[in-house]
Amino acid sequence: MSGKTEVRVVQKPWGHETIWALTEHYVGKVLHIKAGEALSVQYHNTKDEVIHVLRGEMIYRIADKPGDALREVTLRAGESYRNEPGHVHQMQAVTDCDLLEASTPHLDDVVRLQDRYGREGTSAP
Repeated sequence: MSGKTEVRVVQKPWGHETIWALTEHYVGKVLHIKAGEALSVQYHNTKDEVIHVLRGEMIYRIADKPGDALREVTLRAGESYRNEPGHVHQMQAVTDCDLLEASTPHLDDVVRLQDRYGREGTSAP
């Protein structure tokens, strides 16, 4: 339905995410990651996503599939990275970071392989 949409802020141990668009076809988020904090080492079975760095610098660790060694890519403001289903990834902020994320609407499709906050294997926030 056209019109104003609900904007939801979800607190995370690494910062927070603002979900500003949620439809049956796509999701739009802004992720704020505090300097030195990191998201899980994770992958998605179905979710396809692209992140775009609005502000800050981050290390994006990636692998083609679970069990492969992670390699590091530095991303700075103005740079984007696509993460297809099955690809392992982890974001760690070097400085405070603000990222745009556009993805398919599979919010609960998260397989956590490692997590510094004790959330391995779950899709809980």
